[in-house]
Amino acid sequence: MKQNLDPDSFTGDITIDLELVKNKIGHNSDVHFREFYIGGTDVCAAIIFVEGLSDRELIDKHIIRALMVNVANGTVSKELITNQVLSIGELAEERIIHNLSAKVLTGSTALLIHGVPNALVLGTTKAKSRPIEEPVSEALVRGPRLGFTETLCDNTALLRQQGENANLSFIKFQVGQRTKKELVIAYIKDIADPDLIEEVKKRIKKIDVDDVPESGYVEQLIEDNYLSPFTQVQNTERPDRVFSALMEGRVAILLDGTPFALIVPVTFSMMLHSPEDYYERWLPSFLFRLLRYLAAAISLFGPSLYISFVSFHQGMIPTKLALSIMGTRDGVPFPAIIEALIMEVTIEILREAGLRLPKPIGPTIGIVGGLVIGEAAVQAGIVSPIMVIVVALTAISSFAIPQYSAGISLRLLRFPAMFFAAVFGLYGVVLFALFLCSHLVKLKSFGVPYVSPIMPDRLNNWTANVIRMPLMKMKRKAMNRMPVKIASRKK
Repeated sequence: MKQNLDPDSFTGDITIDLELVKNKIGHNSDVHFREFYIGGTDVCAAIIFVEGLSDRELIDKHIIRALMVNVANGTVSKELITNQVLSIGELAEERIIHNLSAKVLTGSTALLIHGVPNALVLGTTKAKSRPIEEPVSEALVRGPRLGFTETLCDNTALLRQQGENANLSFIKFQVGQRTKKELVIAYIKDIADPDLIEEVKKRIKKIDVDDVPESGYVEQLIEDNYLSPFTQVQNTERPDRVFSALMEGRVAILLDGTPFALIVPVTFSMMLHSPEDYYERWLPSFLFRLLRYLAAAISLFGPSLYISFVSFHQGMIPTKLALSIMGTRDGVPFPAIIEALIMEVTIEILREAGLRLPKPIGPTIGIVGGLVIGEAAVQAGIVSPIMVIVVALTAISSFAIPQYSAGISLRLLRFPAMFFAAVFGLYGVVLFALFLCSHLVKLKSFGVPYVSPIMPDRLNNWTANVIRMPLMKMKRKAMNRMPVKIASRKK
């Protein structure tokens, strides 16, 4: 009889249909099949669900009990079952066995009724999720304490809770060829550029991988220039940051299974902003934002400037400071570039080790390791004390950047800047800065210049993107509409 089974669609004969489904997913030990008779009739029915993903209480009370107790004697029809018996909010029909199996394996319950040609798919998913907590990677002194979770419906609800807005829109996709995952793009209908929305949808549809375990996969697959050291998609755990970006006309991407949402398009100045800039008064926020720009410059060029001055341009250093530096370097066997590489690599190893170790001992290892190794290196005459100060200042400056991914980019670029300085001195630092600026000017994020509003120059956007002006001097806290027309990514 199995040779005659249609492998694609249901037949209406529950014996054959159950056999077809069992051939698909019956080998899984967590898939349960429950057969019974509909109350007061001789019509056989069966439900199929996955243990742990489906809500057993919902199945027992609103499906099995409803069908076995609430149905009176008479003719059983699909309309009777769906309209008068089942008290389930989410209900759909499915005639393709493969599609039904995929929905069952994600937490839905399938209901097969003898004589009904299609299966009923009932929304009984009971997702395992953690409580909504404060974001770990983006701590604030003042501001909301809510962060995204790994559950997509919770994350969309957090965006809805930001305020009543009928134009806040969500579009759902499925990504992954073998393992399907839900992905949602969010935007505000009357603010976002329709061309931007279409471009995001087009890039999402082009994602062709077996599995998308985290939004970092999406970020890498939709960015404009994968060879650039700069991130062109912003990731965040904060719903308030996402909603603020939506109010600027940007688009957010949320993936099921990760608390990190993506924002496109982005500019470099966004990487140095914090939501707290608008929660505090404008004057301290303005100063803190300037400090972040200074910290970014020190993080990128601190060691290279030290190398260029010590190795090539001692005459540009004040005399007393130069004598002090030369005195601390007395007996050091390595040139400045080797000193810097030793300390920078050591700091990066300590930083990585502190992240990978268990939380109770991670920070302790980083602090103690840095102190012990730095002091031991100075005592051994391997590096000079001034180099330890420069590297420590550089490391601290990189921590002042709110966006972790932006800090990683500057940490990577620090090393080529050091080599340019070691070969060409201060001219090499300037040359590297020119190469970097030329790359940034050409770089785009979904058609928007990465260094906007500096290039192209749009003075009306400076108050929101570069400097922090009083709110009453800004037309709207939303701030920067998309400065150019969205362009498709080059193939």
